[in-house]
Amino acid sequence: MNDHKDEKRQSAFYYVLAFRIASDMIIATAAPAILAALGGKALDEELQTEPLFFTIFLITAFAITAVYIKHKAVYYGKLYEKGSRNS
Repeated sequence: MNDHKDEKRQSAFYYVLAFRIASDMIIATAAPAILAALGGKALDEELQTEPLFFTIFLITAFAITAVYIKHKAVYYGKLYEKGSRNS
C-alpha cells in the first residue's frame, strides 16, 4: 500500500516537473524573440536603418536565450535526479 502512494507521489512530481520545464522553455524562447523583434523593428523605423537593429536585437535575444536554456537545463537535470532519489 505504501509503495503505491510513493509511486503516485513520484509520478506526480515528474508530471509537475515536466510542466514546469515546458512552460519555462516556451517563455524563455518566445518572450525574448518577440520583444527583440518589436523593439528592433520600432527602432529601425524610427532611425530608418532597416533591418540593422532588428537583426542585432534578434541575434542578442538568441544568444541570451541559449545561455538561459543551458542554465535551466542543468537546474532541471538536478531537480530530476533529486526527485528520482527522494521519491
